[in-house]
Amino acid sequence: MSVPIVETKNLKKYFRTSRGDLHAVDDIHLSIEKGKTLGVVGESGCGKSTLGRVILRLLEPTEGEVLFEGQDICRLPARQMEKMRRQLQIIFQDPFSSLNPRLSVSDIIADPIRTNKVLSHKQEIQERVVELMHTVGLSDRFINAYPHELDGGRRQRIGVARALALDPQFIVCDEPVSALDVSIQAQILNLMMDLQEERNLTYLFITHDMSVVKHISNQIMVMYMGQCVEVAPTDELFQNPIHPYTQALLSAIPVPKLRRDRGKRQLIRGEVTSPVNPKPGCRFAARCPYARPDCTGEAIPLTERSPGHWVSCVL
Repeated sequence: MSVPIVETKNLKKYFRTSRGDLHAVDDIHLSIEKGKTLGVVGESGCGKSTLGRVILRLLEPTEGEVLFEGQDICRLPARQMEKMRRQLQIIFQDPFSSLNPRLSVSDIIADPIRTNKVLSHKQEIQERVVELMHTVGLSDRFINAYPHELDGGRRQRIGVARALALDPQFIVCDEPVSALDVSIQAQILNLMMDLQEERNLTYLFITHDMSVVKHISNQIMVMYMGQCVEVAPTDELFQNPIHPYTQALLSAIPVPKLRRDRGKRQLIRGEVTSPVNPKPGCRFAARCPYARPDCTGEAIPLTERSPGHWVSCVL
């Protein structure tokens, strides 16, 4: 059995507000095998991006563990964590705001190399930059260009090259294609899958697009209001969604064939409950058409309904 390269145990991130603690990430347990992709899906505000940032310690967790190759990185002092960050990188959602507009393409890609003192000679750094540009499909003629001179697809390729600069093992992909045109999305996704195969990379892929996550992921975790409500292998989740929220998400996927019988779309009605000091129980209960009295009052743990398919639901 493969040993996970990344695991979280009882991971929580709360933000203090005037009304109480906002539960952005609440008791998340996940594991990702080396060379695989875990897709994280859910509506905007469910805690996907916060989860990715907490795993990388860009945000400090309120409670819990983040294990990288069996080592809890939440306990590492600053100097050791600085070295660990070479193995843990992120690709941001917006390929424009995540790039420094005052730096050229060459300087943006070279910045982590210089900061971490991986290479010292200017010629070596330049050769490494050109190598990374070729890896992500950027022409040499853009080496002295600036982000505002490039389109969204090329900007995101710069972000991918910057993430690869230190030869990481694990990359958090925070909706890396959601700001791009559909044709460019396909190019970036295929690039990331090719890089994963060539370099044995491990991804945490965050998105709200079910079609995208199906294309790239080996396993999918569905989040709702900071909690994991269902996790399963990709094919299993699409063929046999169990949680009502997952079923509603899948029913909303557009089907391009007009005459195809796609079945009835499941509409999610009702108001989203407050994530500030939420009451025990299923947080989807207020919007669930199958809600029962035992859905609230007590925490509902994830239970394994079939091999590798875990669901938090009393039904």
